[in-house]
Amino acid sequence: MKKSRHSSLPIIGWREWVGLPDLGIKSIKVKVDTGARSSSLHVFDLKKFERAERIWVKFKVHPAQRKSTPTVEVETEVLEFRSVRSSSGKASLRPVILTNIELLGRLYLVELTLASRDKMGFRMLLGREAFRGRFLVDSGRSYYGGKPLRKKKSN
Repeated sequence: MKKSRHSSLPIIGWREWVGLPDLGIKSIKVKVDTGARSSSLHVFDLKKFERAERIWVKFKVHPAQRKSTPTVEVETEVLEFRSVRSSSGKASLRPVILTNIELLGRLYLVELTLASRDKMGFRMLLGREAFRGRFLVDSGRSYYGGKPLRKKKSN
C-alpha cells in the first residue's frame, strides 16, 4: 500500500471544539466543512469604525450553542471585505478578520468572515482553507480534541 504524504497530519472530526484566544473565546463548537472554502463566525451588533486610518469592527458573539449567555464583545481590525456565497447561493459582502485559532493543542492564524448565522446549526464554520495542509478530516467522527469540561449545576 502506498503511503500518503498526508499520513502524518493529525485527524479532526466533522465537529470540533476550538478556542479563539485573540477574541476572548475559550471554546466554541465548530462544524468542519470541507465544502466551504472560508471559515465563518456568527456575530451580531456588528459595527464598522475607523481607528488610525484603518477599518475596524466591533461585534458581539454568543459562543455557547443555542444560548444567549455568555456574550463576548470584540474589537478587531478588518483584513478586507470579501464577497461570500452562502449555502443558499446568496452572495454578500462580509468583513474578514485574521485571528488565532486553537485546535488539538495547536495555535495558528485563520481568516474568518463575520456573518449572521442565527438560523444555522453551528455558531462557527471551519472551512477548508483553515485546515488544508494542517489536518485530515474524519467525516464519520467528532471531537478528536475532546469536549470542554461542563460546569456542574449547584443544587
